[in-house]
Amino acid sequence: MAKIERFEDLNCWKDARILVREIYFVCEEGKHAKDFDTKSQLKRAALSVMNNIAEGFGRFSSKDFIRFLNIAQSSALEVRSIFYVALDIGYLTTEKVAELQKLTDDSRNQILGLIRYLNTKTKNESQG
Repeated sequence: MAKIERFEDLNCWKDARILVREIYFVCEEGKHAKDFDTKSQLKRAALSVMNNIAEGFGRFSSKDFIRFLNIAQSSALEVRSIFYVALDIGYLTTEKVAELQKLTDDSRNQILGLIRYLNTKTKNESQG
């Protein structure tokens, strides 16, 4: 794997950035725009995905990075959960929720892949 020198080069961060942008757009549409609590929670959870990847990247150990990646992937699940609320109360359509959940899952899967890679790398380094 090529050495990544900036968090902006991480695919999981790129996916999270797209997710955040889309969430910001949908939060300004229809009834969702006036529900400040729900839209704030959704935005904060999405930002947590993106920002924890970046913050973890700046840590000095793989163990610390993995800890932040775990927070990021957990925040992705929080985002997914909030989408169900938005669907159930009519803020988002089934189609829009499916589209946003795919973006969320893509980002989370990239994060989980990076966690697996870092765990393997750390294990191999400690054995060698």
